[in-house]
Amino acid sequence: MSAKKPVTTKKSPKTTKEIIKKEKTQTVKKKPVKKEKQPIKPSIAKITVNIGVGEAGEKLSKAEQVLENLTGQKPIQTISKTTNKDWALRKLMAIGCKVTLRKKAADKFLIEALKTRENKIADYAFDDQGNFSFGIPDHTLFEGQKYDPKIGIFGMDVCVTMKKLGYRIKNRRVDRRKIPQRHQVKSKETAQFIAETYNVEVVS
Repeated sequence: MSAKKPVTTKKSPKTTKEIIKKEKTQTVKKKPVKKEKQPIKPSIAKITVNIGVGEAGEKLSKAEQVLENLTGQKPIQTISKTTNKDWALRKLMAIGCKVTLRKKAADKFLIEALKTRENKIADYAFDDQGNFSFGIPDHTLFEGQKYDPKIGIFGMDVCVTMKKLGYRIKNRRVDRRKIPQRHQVKSKETAQFIAETYNVEVVS
């Protein structure tokens, strides 16, 4: 007797719809989850320290000496832009001096300047562009500065200019553009930045 051949069941051929569906399930990949972009924090672009004396001569020289002692940089003179007879001012007359600080020098000076105000700044010190300024009535409030009768006492204005990444487009030589309003520094951002970085209290 001859051996029986095993019975094989033929599978029904897959339809084109089933084949396409299988290919889609194999090729479709999960979309990567997009990470939320963290907001760009502001930083200090520069600090301008200004002493106005209203006249040239010996008083202005003393003010320049005070600024140089505080910042370690040689100040430049500020010039009157108009003539005012009531204030005895004439155009292009030297009436004050200023120093511009950046990077580590700016950071170091700001820490010392805020100490003279007990690390407190009024909320009205901030403008719409996120910059802020404050005054120091007496330069001897800085640590290490003593009163010298030959020099006297000088007050000063400290102006802090803020920036964000991408701000170079308004200063570059080629294809210079304005900063869009949505990319500008807000006063709330600056207040939060100095509160976290320099332990400053913003008072109303």
